[in-house]
Amino acid sequence: MEKKQILCIGHITHDRIITPSLPEGVDCAGGTAYYVAWAMNHLPHDVSFGIITAVGDDLKPEIAKLREAGIDIQALNSPTSVFFENSYGRNMNDRRQRVLSKAAPFTIEQLQNAEADMFHLGTLLVDDFSPEVVEYLAQKGRVCIDVQGYLREVRQQRVYAVDWTDKLRVLKHTEILKVNEHEIDVLTDGERDLKRGARQISSWGVREVLITLGSYGSLIYDGNRFYEIPSYEPRQVVDATGCGDTYAAGYLYARANGASCDEAGRLAAAMCTLKLEHTGPFDATIEEAQNIVRNHAE
Repeated sequence: MEKKQILCIGHITHDRIITPSLPEGVDCAGGTAYYVAWAMNHLPHDVSFGIITAVGDDLKPEIAKLREAGIDIQALNSPTSVFFENSYGRNMNDRRQRVLSKAAPFTIEQLQNAEADMFHLGTLLVDDFSPEVVEYLAQKGRVCIDVQGYLREVRQQRVYAVDWTDKLRVLKHTEILKVNEHEIDVLTDGERDLKRGARQISSWGVREVLITLGSYGSLIYDGNRFYEIPSYEPRQVVDATGCGDTYAAGYLYARANGASCDEAGRLAAAMCTLKLEHTGPFDATIEEAQNIVRNHAE
């Protein structure tokens, strides 16, 4: 794999999605790498992109689909894939989650040939990326982390929010950190003021803090100022799974093209609106997302 501007590393997962409109559930692929890859593939290909993942045999057909779509992907073998069951109530901001199986963590040896300007690490479970792996990648390029997996402890298949013991060691090597309102509360030991929480995370070495707030928009802190990003109301709410990953894809794509934090956040938010309207990854165009932003310009 040639050097990329953005290289997403993370497990593609087997997901079971249960919602009020899908009470029996639907099985599909998921995970940060999956949702980011498809979102990036529907954006203009003026930013070079690739993914490294690790899956079991059950997800090999999904790898083939990604390759057929022209996505540059390196798939490492794992005894089993990550299997998540995600249950949503009528409020799509709330999710109950079970982990039915796990995949092998990523190692320095596996990533020796990985080269990128930005490594986006899609953590799903706490042991996906050791501190040593993050430190190694930070020597080769900038690091962006979706923190969710580092804060997940699995007990008898149930997922519980826990603090991250290695956070200070890892975050000093992290340029961009994506969290939601629940994760920032755990990370900062109960700090309920989002701006104070963002400043605390920034003091640990993170240059850009992205706080996604579901239907309430998002907040971005670049170490100097805050950007309040609105949410854009979808025509219908079908499935929120992958919205955070869609946000990350839009944000990193726009930043790689020289957009400001505010511009990147608004494009990312519009992409989330389009993704919310159906089950599965983002499949719209950048023009559709840009039209949403223009139509809601202040």
